[in-house]
Amino acid sequence: MQTVAFDALKAFIAGAFVKLGLPENDAATVAALMAQADLQGSDGHGVSRLPQYARRIRAGGFNIKPNIRVVQEQASTALVNGDNGMGHLVMSRAAEIAIEKARATGIGWVNSQFSNHAGPASLYASMPLAHDMIGLYFAVGNANHLPPWGGLSMLLSTNPVAAAIPAGEEKPIVLDMATTVAAYGKVKTKALRGEMMPVGWMIDRAGQPLTDPTRAEEGMLLPLGGMEAGYKGYGLALIIGLLAGTLGGAAMGKDVVDFNHDDDSVTNTGQAICAISIAAFGDVQTFKSAVDTLVRDIGGSEKIPGVERILIPGQRSDETRIARRRDGIPIAPALMEGLDQLAGELGMKTLGA
Repeated sequence: MQTVAFDALKAFIAGAFVKLGLPENDAATVAALMAQADLQGSDGHGVSRLPQYARRIRAGGFNIKPNIRVVQEQASTALVNGDNGMGHLVMSRAAEIAIEKARATGIGWVNSQFSNHAGPASLYASMPLAHDMIGLYFAVGNANHLPPWGGLSMLLSTNPVAAAIPAGEEKPIVLDMATTVAAYGKVKTKALRGEMMPVGWMIDRAGQPLTDPTRAEEGMLLPLGGMEAGYKGYGLALIIGLLAGTLGGAAMGKDVVDFNHDDDSVTNTGQAICAISIAAFGDVQTFKSAVDTLVRDIGGSEKIPGVERILIPGQRSDETRIARRRDGIPIAPALMEGLDQLAGELGMKTLGA
């Protein structure tokens, strides 16, 4: 696959959004977050989404100049109305508010309504880290691919959760996971790359393994726990959807709009972000030192024969970030073709060039 430097990718995305009508500052914010997604290996949430976002903007599915505002507020909580703006803008603002509240009261919990797809959850959970805070993030996915345990009706989505815990000398612990075995963005990435899915990601309506990502519409994602204990993933998806969607008056269940096939409807996507000040519970450096100790204990613990190392959540993304800054970000040929086509439509220099 062709590789692209991080700064070049970010500039290309920003330029495309400006051509599509976003104000320059907003375009830069969204582009930076999308490029960061690719840099850390979250390929299903980075530049691969640009053609889809462009379609939605052209169809009127996004408000390109939203009035993002707080509509309900207390000392430690807020509800943000995203005015159907791009989710990256809505959640960046929500994270800022959560951090401000945590600084004042020890904890800040902010829900969003009328937001949109915002990329990988870890980007927002990690924002409080710079302020010596723990970050938590929950979201309702932008399409339902998961039935309730034992059912066939698609009433739930991947509903991701992320947590970011600061450390001292070690890297932060950053967990980002869907409540399904695989996020749907990974399915789309497999399709773009012409790769098959592993057995265990999806099944068809007859309960048989589905491994061809181009046939994903015929099947359903399996919840965490798979065929044996999928009731656990189903339960998590339900609770996270209630916290991120229903609590803030956003779409959940049958009200979720499938933005993969609907470019003009308002999705009313719901997300929630929580910032927790470590100082509200004790000495910051003592906490960070304890996290360092735990990280080292886990990494150095006894391993099962054949296992080379035990990874800490976030470690693989950090290593990917380092490698891709050095070697460039890989772009699948099918994706590059779509981006080059979009560049031609917008009168831009192609990314490949």
